[in-house]
Amino acid sequence: MGSYLFVYYGGMMATTPAEQKKSMDAWMGWFGKLGRALVDGGAPTKPGKILGKSGAKAIGANPVTGYSIVKAANLDAAIVMAKGCPSIPDGGQVAVYELLPM
Repeated sequence: MGSYLFVYYGGMMATTPAEQKKSMDAWMGWFGKLGRALVDGGAPTKPGKILGKSGAKAIGANPVTGYSIVKAANLDAAIVMAKGCPSIPDGGQVAVYELLPM
């Protein structure tokens, strides 16, 4: 059983209290379906900067919007889990990375 990082991109940001509740309910429902596989629900992120040799600069058009960590048998199983992400129907995307044990 390995650990996998879900990195979220895009999706719709809820603006009204009713939309925010609906969104939060969808996320909590998905997390509930993941059950014990969910290691860390993570958090949403604000726009950041990327740092390289020439300094810090804006990330660009498709910044990270959040992350989670799950346990899964393999990458394919983690991808199946990620397909339930509530932001996908709103145009969001999920990148799935295996975390190497250290």
